[in-house]
Amino acid sequence: MQTHTPLKTEGFSHPVRNVAMLGVEPGMEVADFGSGSGVYVLAIAERLENSGHVYAIDVQQDLLRRIKNEAHKRDYKNVEVIWSDLERPNGSKIADSHVDLVFISNLLFQIENRDAIFIEAARILKKMGRLAVIDWSDSFQGIGPQKRDVVSKNKALEHAQSAGFELQREFNAGAHHYGLILRKKKV
Repeated sequence: MQTHTPLKTEGFSHPVRNVAMLGVEPGMEVADFGSGSGVYVLAIAERLENSGHVYAIDVQQDLLRRIKNEAHKRDYKNVEVIWSDLERPNGSKIADSHVDLVFISNLLFQIENRDAIFIEAARILKKMGRLAVIDWSDSFQGIGPQKRDVVSKNKALEHAQSAGFELQREFNAGAHHYGLILRKKKV
């Protein structure tokens, strides 16, 4: 497997290590909600070893272009970019029950309709699919969200539970981040 130089934004939440914690394996279908700079998309694509897919979903077209260009440079053929507003119904543009893992990182503090994000994750996840959430646990010296915008771990869990998820486990996602792995509740 070819490895690449990490992107500079990795220092705070350790994308390569975190992706390993998520149990990403070749052949999986993964959706990255609010993919931003793409640091996680690229780490997931590498872990998938050019099998399966990783969907980079964001509302910022310029960031999606950069992800697409970087994936092309690295010869990752399993990265698909989707320009979309995830706060709208069916916002991911992905079919029902299609993905194995939905990944949400550093997005909750940036959006108003958090419930919509979790509902969309539940819609596109396969029956035994997982949801992974990494977000800021605090505001750190002007980096990340303002203190008033931080979405606590407990608040993120409330949103997830109201969309039908249950906590499987927590993990250390970085010095100023929390990590959650959830599953859809069995009905």
